[in-house]
Amino acid sequence: MSSSRKRRVFPFAAVIGQAEMKLALLLNVIDPRIGGVMIMGDRGTGKSTTIRALADLLPAISVVQGDPYNSSPDDPDLQSAEIQQQLQDGISPSIEKKQVPMVDLPLGATEDRLCGTIDIEKALSEGVRAFEPGLLAKANRGLLYVDEVNLLDDHLVDVLLDSAASGWNTVEREGVSIRHPARFVLIGSGNPEEGELRPQLLDRFGMSVEVRTVREPELRVQVVDQRTAFDNDPDSFVSSIQSSQNALQAKVVAAQDLLKDVKIDEDLRLKISEICGELDVDGLRGDIVTNRSAKALAAFESRAEVTEDDIARVISCSLRHRLRKDPLEQIDSGDRVIKAFCKVFERNEETNVSDFELAAVE
Repeated sequence: MSSSRKRRVFPFAAVIGQAEMKLALLLNVIDPRIGGVMIMGDRGTGKSTTIRALADLLPAISVVQGDPYNSSPDDPDLQSAEIQQQLQDGISPSIEKKQVPMVDLPLGATEDRLCGTIDIEKALSEGVRAFEPGLLAKANRGLLYVDEVNLLDDHLVDVLLDSAASGWNTVEREGVSIRHPARFVLIGSGNPEEGELRPQLLDRFGMSVEVRTVREPELRVQVVDQRTAFDNDPDSFVSSIQSSQNALQAKVVAAQDLLKDVKIDEDLRLKISEICGELDVDGLRGDIVTNRSAKALAAFESRAEVTEDDIARVISCSLRHRLRKDPLEQIDSGDRVIKAFCKVFERNEETNVSDFELAAVE
């Protein structure tokens, strides 16, 4: 499809405010092993717009032509069994460039639609057992977005989180056993008024961010004006922001390359684990995600060494959803995390979350 006919998406670089959500999304793209993002917040705060803009921001990827799993031409962990067999047989597959896949999971989706199922048409017409890939196959090497994740059936959320954590989807159906790569960035969004996600499922998301409606009149007018300008003339609006979009894309690609060289000091790792212990966080996911997020943030800012401030800026998002909820406690979970950080790092106890907000993405 030519660029002139391609459906225009609101540019990521033009999204105003919501710095915490934007940077959490970018960190997960830089290091998908962080484990995805859970975005909770008010209706109409740009959650879906920002997530779709993220997919459009990312550079095209090389895939094996015609492969339903978006197999990588050179990474065995991102290849289907068929492509691996072809390469072993000395057959060089055709390669094409493809936009990073962005898959929306509808609330009414079945497990068969998500994981894949038997191709009934082929079974009836040719008498063979064939697999029809599902949404997890389509999302490999891309983004999988679940709006209103707190309304999704728990067993589907379990399947999603298992695949996101392992990077593989295994399907056993009617004598057919299929295992294919399913490495994607899982993004969930929801409105707390419509029900909470179970704590054990919430814990499986790498990061959790809270988005709130912009209150400042000037910013609200700016958001409305930008949206109106985009709706009236998408091409002109996208062209006006293209240089910022290109710069941000280059920054993300550079961070992905730099990530493997980023180091985090032993003392900082010990203090991260001390904070998790101080907050009585169950398991080790909080420690792992905080380490990975801090390294991704350092890479995003073109640094090869994690600093104390990097940890300060990601630790609230990495831990706030893992804390045990006390119904009698008035303090916000983000404030609890920051107070524990201040205690361990011997910072001023009066510091609050706003002092450590994730840096705005320019």
